[in-house]
Amino acid sequence: MTMSVEPGIVDTNVLIYALDTAAPQHTAALALLDAAREDGATLFVTSQILCEFYAVVTNPRRVARPRDAAEALTVLSEILAFLHVLPIPAGTIDRLLDLLRRRPVTGSDVFDLQIVATMQANDVQRIYTFNTADFDVFTELSVVTPS
Repeated sequence: MTMSVEPGIVDTNVLIYALDTAAPQHTAALALLDAAREDGATLFVTSQILCEFYAVVTNPRRVARPRDAAEALTVLSEILAFLHVLPIPAGTIDRLLDLLRRRPVTGSDVFDLQIVATMQANDVQRIYTFNTADFDVFTELSVVTPS
């Protein structure tokens, strides 16, 4: 039996845990992606999330079993068969700059703000992630941990 899911964006870590059978989050991540394959389920990613996923799964410093480029590309193709890629409208950069003014961050934390800006530009309010602390400050979002 698959779970019922509301439309939302799937964060990078969910994709990584779905691939990592040794991760404690594997079953929950896989259940969410299985639900996304069902008719009527609408889950999204961004080009940034796909690039982050590729960068992590091919990096031996980030994962116990890194994939080579061909394997990673195959997984990306499989993901794209059932997850929808959100466009990055022209106004997204203005949203990002506004978010940076309101929540100045440094380093790689800017990537989470870019995800939020893209979500806002596409009127998506839900994100599925295991890193809830990265998004909890955005009260306008529904931050959901797959279970």
